[in-house]
Amino acid sequence: MNIRNIRIVDYESTTAAADNIEQLRIAIKNQTSGLRKNDFPFSDLDTWIGRVSAIDDIDLGEWQSRNNAMAAYGLQQGTILAQLETLKTRFRPSRVGIIMGSSTSSIDRTETAYRHLDENGALTPEYQQATVHNPHGPGLFVAHKTGVTGPAITINTACSSSAKVFATGARWLQSHVVDAVLVGGVDTLCYSVLHGFDSLQLLSQNPCKPFDNDRDGINLGEASGYAILMRAEDCETDTGIELAGYGESSDAHHMSHPHPEGLGAKQAIESALRMANLPAEEIDYINLHGTSSQANDSIEGKLIGSMFPSSTQCSSTKGWMAHTLGAAGITEALIAIDAARTDLIPGSLNLSNLDSELDFSITPENIERSLTHVMSNSFGFGGNNCCLVFSKTDNNKGSA
Repeated sequence: MNIRNIRIVDYESTTAAADNIEQLRIAIKNQTSGLRKNDFPFSDLDTWIGRVSAIDDIDLGEWQSRNNAMAAYGLQQGTILAQLETLKTRFRPSRVGIIMGSSTSSIDRTETAYRHLDENGALTPEYQQATVHNPHGPGLFVAHKTGVTGPAITINTACSSSAKVFATGARWLQSHVVDAVLVGGVDTLCYSVLHGFDSLQLLSQNPCKPFDNDRDGINLGEASGYAILMRAEDCETDTGIELAGYGESSDAHHMSHPHPEGLGAKQAIESALRMANLPAEEIDYINLHGTSSQANDSIEGKLIGSMFPSSTQCSSTKGWMAHTLGAAGITEALIAIDAARTDLIPGSLNLSNLDSELDFSITPENIERSLTHVMSNSFGFGGNNCCLVFSKTDNNKGSA
């Protein structure tokens, strides 16, 4: 299937490294990390996190949760809301769709609710929030916040959740289910995630070092990201970037451990390249999943080394904002998109010595290079994998 008519109209990213995409460009250029020693309230874990302090005091009333605060704060950045208002007027609110990705939804609020049960062990009125204690909570909240009345769903496939939103959005547009779609992802820090990953012995006591020989675990963070997708023929303006291909797979190898040969990841990459009608050597840059865990980095690194030539530059950007789980897919897709627009490849923060068993092009330094085709990898628990390919359109080639 050729999806070369799906354009990226607008996009925004909010992470611990930067509130918006303009600030993120500066953070990447200056290699300024948003990681900090764990200061999440009531958590004494010895680790580093990517925390967005600006959302701590946001009041959403009946929609209250840290996750919804993160979603709302992200929507305030840039021109996303203004673009949506224009599209709602042009196409009607019912012809605009919403596809959100999340791993935990608003489990942070559920944790708080269980700490405040009444004397009978029941939820108190303040926490009786059916639309918040809900796996579809992010989709419901963003629809409420934007006034979009078209179809809305929330995808939850662990760390590939908000990468898959691009694939589903493309299918909706090609099937004319909608005329525009807001795709997004949001996840926030909570005790279930922090202590859950600690129980898996995956957290590092240091800033994460993806693909480094001395890596010793991951850092966790929070983020939100959004993009507006449309068919090319309906665009009045766009970013000059198209979704060229996507690949999805589920190898179901293990609940938390990736397939030892990266079988599902390879299938997703091959599917994305096939849809984009591109050989591997034409991919200029890959934003790797690169979590800094021993298993993930080893398996992904060996796979990339076997599939792509040295001319394909790679990096993991989790050193800027940590692993943002259900928001990682869109966060890193947007970094890849922005790299194509600015011709600046982010380096891999904290990389000192590449794992001696790996052989592919990766460096801690940023690289300025003309880019045409970029890729983003997202691999989640349970073997849920997604690979995205973005390309400059003809009218944008050669521009920065």
